[in-house]
Amino acid sequence: MQKLPDLFQSLADPTRLRILTLLRAMELSVGELAQVLGQSQPRVSRHVKILIDAGLAERRKEGSWVFLSLGRAERVAPVFALLDSWSALDGEDPWAVADAARLAAVRADRAAAAERYFASHAADWDELRSLHIAESEVEAAIARTLGDREVGRLVDIGTGTGRMLELFAPDAERALGIDRSPEMLRLARVKLAEAGLASAELRQGDMYSLPLPAASADTVIIHQVLHYAQQPAAAVAEAARLLAPGGRLIIIDFAPHEREELRTRDAHARLGFADDAMLKYLKAAGLQGRVVEHLKGGELTVTLWTGERPKAKLKVVA
Repeated sequence: MQKLPDLFQSLADPTRLRILTLLRAMELSVGELAQVLGQSQPRVSRHVKILIDAGLAERRKEGSWVFLSLGRAERVAPVFALLDSWSALDGEDPWAVADAARLAAVRADRAAAAERYFASHAADWDELRSLHIAESEVEAAIARTLGDREVGRLVDIGTGTGRMLELFAPDAERALGIDRSPEMLRLARVKLAEAGLASAELRQGDMYSLPLPAASADTVIIHQVLHYAQQPAAAVAEAARLLAPGGRLIIIDFAPHEREELRTRDAHARLGFADDAMLKYLKAAGLQGRVVEHLKGGELTVTLWTGERPKAKLKVVA
């Protein structure tokens, strides 16, 4: 446990206070922090290390990028309560005003990068969407599936641009999106920030080895991801590992089809899934599986399956 004098020592520099304030607004890379602060990356990195050692910030690597976020809430909340109280007495800090303006520029840069990426891939995505029922109807079906109980702790595996978080994080106790692609995570950050969902977490991770403990989620979603999996049964088992007793896994993917060009053009490893195959994956993962709905329309049928972790049985004491 960090001693109180050491904690205050870690805050005894204006730059470190500025860094904390910026991370309170959004996750930032070291390079973005340097851009906002107008300082060199090595200098910023030294300040960041002190904050990390104090438990006030956390560091996470995504590909060649390093992202920084605030430390655990119980650690940073008292610090911000104190800083907010002093700010109310002393008035607005001129540095904070300037930093906020430069932070807006970082958000604009991210949005511009996202727009360029979407523009370069729009034709491929539009062609695939044209093969199946409208996304709005798929999303409505997912909402119906989720609607009969609380979302609780939500994990979206293969979050992509964060659409599932955008839709369902507002109803969740906690929301986390995981994706292997740093590029997709950067796009997701832009979309979630625009939607006012900066509190939703994003992490880089592999669907076969998720960076979360067992029984840490109440709802897990795998939306249009399994057809990229070389080992879908292993991916389902790893997703099931996250479920607490009574938790649900919701899988949305294509029914079997014969669009062979999707293998080469879009890197689909599987041309859809039969119900019996998916139910077999769910059963092997220790879940009670069922087919929820087939959404027909166009050449590809979208299917929803769920798998539920049985609730723990109460022990009867004689």
